[in-house]
Amino acid sequence: MDVTFLGTGAPTGLPRPGCPCAACATAVGARARAATAVLVDGALLLDLTPGAPLAAARAGRSLSGVAQVLLSHPHDGPAFEVPVGLPQPGRVPDGRELALLTGHRVRALAMDAPGTGYAVTGPDGRRLLYLPPGCALAGLEENGSAQPYDMVLADVLGRPDGLARLRAAGAVGPATEVVAVHLDHDVPPGPETLRRLAAAGARAVPDGTTVTVGATYENPPVVPRRTLVVGGARSGKSVEAERRLESCPDVLYVATGGVRGGDTEWESRIAAHRERRPGSWRTKETCDLVPLLAQDGPPLLVDCLSLWLTDAMDTVGAWDDAEWAGGGERALRDRVRELAAAVRATRRTVVAVSNEVGSGIVPATASGRRYRDELGRLNAAFADECEQVVLVVAGQALVLRG
Repeated sequence: MDVTFLGTGAPTGLPRPGCPCAACATAVGARARAATAVLVDGALLLDLTPGAPLAAARAGRSLSGVAQVLLSHPHDGPAFEVPVGLPQPGRVPDGRELALLTGHRVRALAMDAPGTGYAVTGPDGRRLLYLPPGCALAGLEENGSAQPYDMVLADVLGRPDGLARLRAAGAVGPATEVVAVHLDHDVPPGPETLRRLAAAGARAVPDGTTVTVGATYENPPVVPRRTLVVGGARSGKSVEAERRLESCPDVLYVATGGVRGGDTEWESRIAAHRERRPGSWRTKETCDLVPLLAQDGPPLLVDCLSLWLTDAMDTVGAWDDAEWAGGGERALRDRVRELAAAVRATRRTVVAVSNEVGSGIVPATASGRRYRDELGRLNAAFADECEQVVLVVAGQALVLRG
């Protein structure tokens, strides 16, 4: 089953007409994307856009053999005429199945937002799932018992939780190729979009690309298993770390800060983090990271290493010069080595957050300078064991490794 992407953008396209934002301003040439429309084996057209015939011709395809045109979402743009020779487009009621003369079977699926999804089975038995913009499947049982699709086309960046639910239900497995469609202007252009998709185990293709469902493709997305995200205060490092795991069905959020009774400002920070995280994630408040890294289980998001270091320095008496010189320094080094060794040996997916405090004002106290130095050493030791290291500055992620 061959799929030709006549467009991969949001319903209004990319760039959006008249939009002056940076993403739209740079979406020119190969980076421009027409509204998403997908041609399956030249026989089935999923979503019809005004430029579909021209886009098909540019891709070396013809719409003359299209037997069915299905719409997945309400058309919000100006009315346009259906090209001569194409069947009248329509939406199929949820749950209904169509059998085309070409041997394709199409089943309409209910969504959790206005729209209709389509499960397409080709004559060769390959299975394709196509979801409309801003939608996820409704009524999924997250028990891992569903049969995986060979390819999923979805609004990955707009609804990463939908991809997480597909994974939890078993509808997306290790061999499922996930391609992002309905791409809009709400993420930075170019490499940043591709990097975010890769973190979700997905990719994007240029308009006009034809992909064979079930075939091995070149340059699959590389999802790093261990990632360190560092940055300054309010740089966006925690958001960046959470974004890397938001398409995972189950995540253990490891909060190393604990609870500070009576500190309302700290409680507000914790509440903001909790509200931002998906409801399916679990939280564990602990600084005992080594046993967690040794266990099998869902991905870990550790936020953050700087608070882990504070706890470790408290434990070894690092704030007292005499205790520090009398064995505290050596004890802290041992703890850091033990943590780094656990990161090296872990089989879990890990994303850790840490502060970058060595680039600003020199602390006025000896204990402050000691903490700054030890955090720099901890970050370096942890980063040495990671496939990817990211520095976040002013909300922008700079990949230092990987």
